[in-house]
Amino acid sequence: MLETTLCYLHHEGKVLMLHRVKKAHDVNEGKWIGIGGKIEAGETPETCMLREFREETGAVPTNLAYRGIVNFDSGDWQERMHLFTATGYEGRITDCDEGVLCWIPEAELLKLSLWEGDRVFLSLLSQGEPFFELDLLYQGETLVSACLNGQKLPLSAFVPVS
Repeated sequence: MLETTLCYLHHEGKVLMLHRVKKAHDVNEGKWIGIGGKIEAGETPETCMLREFREETGAVPTNLAYRGIVNFDSGDWQERMHLFTATGYEGRITDCDEGVLCWIPEAELLKLSLWEGDRVFLSLLSQGEPFFELDLLYQGETLVSACLNGQKLPLSAFVPVS
């Protein structure tokens, strides 16, 4: 199983997002995601997240919170993602070779081109959900099931805003 991290940096009512438009053959091509990547041998989720954040933004997040674990399953692939938020950073945000970094107003996040499951955990984060485990089941790129701490969630609650 692939182990990854993802961090959402909140600052002055906005969230730093990465629009994945630069990397060839990117599974996230065209999507907006947080900052993160694959955990390397010997890394903890936190050390991976700090490394990936620095590599992708040039900055170091501060006021970190480990918010949850998201398990993805599509039948063809499985991933366990360690989810973080931060409310500050040190250094200067620079360009990223994987996409375009943009500060997005918090109220606009769910209007972006996101994975369906990302809408679920972004909603949970914005509602202040304490540490959680979220299981997301996909068929292809379609989210077919979401379970929060073992309880099935109604997917209709996370329909994209038009």
